[in-house]
Amino acid sequence: MPPTTTHDELDHQHSGAPFPSSPPRETLDAAGDLLRALAAPIRIAIVMQLRESQRCVHELVDALGVPQPLVSQHLRILKSAGVVAGERAGREVMYRLVDHHLAHIVVDAIAHVEEERS
Repeated sequence: MPPTTTHDELDHQHSGAPFPSSPPRETLDAAGDLLRALAAPIRIAIVMQLRESQRCVHELVDALGVPQPLVSQHLRILKSAGVVAGERAGREVMYRLVDHHLAHIVVDAIAHVEEERS
């Protein structure tokens, strides 16, 4: 039996524009790893806090209203992904974003969700 063609397929016109070149596979893999590191609501909230200024763990605990072990666990994930860095300041570690482009990703995602809801 020959394949059938739907009306929508007949109306589909290709622009003829060339496809953009795709980044190397290693770059795509690294971008996927980065997005996975940002894929938890608490980690998104941590990035939102750190986009304003560096913070220590207890400041993040107070701001987010979650237990300290949970904040520390998610900071470790963000740190291993290269999203945040920690620097000792006396008895505390101050965390900061490594690159503020990451904050833009999170802010844009939040703005997109808020636009969809309104």
